[in-house]
Amino acid sequence: VPRPAPARRARETEEKMAAPMRKRSPASEPGAAPYGNFPNYSRFHPPEGRVSLLPGGLLRSLFPAASRPLLGLDVGCNSGELSVALYRHLLGLQEGEGSLDQPAAGKDLNLLCCDIDPVLIERAQQCSPFPASISFASLDIMDSSAREPFLSSYLGRFGHSTFDIIFCMSVTMWIHLNHGDSGLMEFLSFLSSLCKYLLIEPQPWKCYRAAARRLRKLGRNDFDHFRSLAINGDMAERITQILTKDCAMELVCCFGSTSWDRSLLLFKSNSSNHEGRESSEQEQ
Repeated sequence: VPRPAPARRARETEEKMAAPMRKRSPASEPGAAPYGNFPNYSRFHPPEGRVSLLPGGLLRSLFPAASRPLLGLDVGCNSGELSVALYRHLLGLQEGEGSLDQPAAGKDLNLLCCDIDPVLIERAQQCSPFPASISFASLDIMDSSAREPFLSSYLGRFGHSTFDIIFCMSVTMWIHLNHGDSGLMEFLSFLSSLCKYLLIEPQPWKCYRAAARRLRKLGRNDFDHFRSLAINGDMAERITQILTKDCAMELVCCFGSTSWDRSLLLFKSNSSNHEGRESSEQEQ
């Protein structure tokens, strides 16, 4: 696990992933990205800090009998460094393995990665070592009129109606700050309806305060919803409650916490929408 950045620098530059709504490129001041779309995020929270917590062979253990390729969705992918690191780790690919391994890799997992910031997405597309099996797209995940046809079209290419696994890494705070309690509930409900497994990394409440403080220091207006959020406190626990009580999911595992104090939580859907695939494939 890499050594964490100094605390002050980490506070000033932390937070990833674009919570939806942004249509322009990142703000010029690093701390002024009110949707989490920081242009150099991976320098301060390197991908290895997350992927090192995940066991090898995770996909095989979760989907022992499912046909390949599996389909994954990474929501709020920023410029794609973590998406690619997750992809390599889940498929057991070493650093440097790229285009020569694309055909084999694509048979196991296809990953769709989306972010609200088109500039970050363009960078991700240019740098991707797996263009045949990792797709990057600019998408406001909270805009139902945009997300529904786009995601349905992608899933339809593979004959699926849902994803096998969704990744939501340090995104929930930005949804929450920009869309309020109801927006967070709707976001979690939507994700849970769209996958069999959800790997989520909620930001703790101290990150909310830090994000609001950064905006104030820059003379910007505060987040519209920050002072009225009733869902607060232990955010990993609160999000777990929402997913298990309201979204028909169960907590499978907590893989531990990163050096910057964020838990990696894996949930499984209890919905019948996601239960028939493996058994039907075993029968074929």
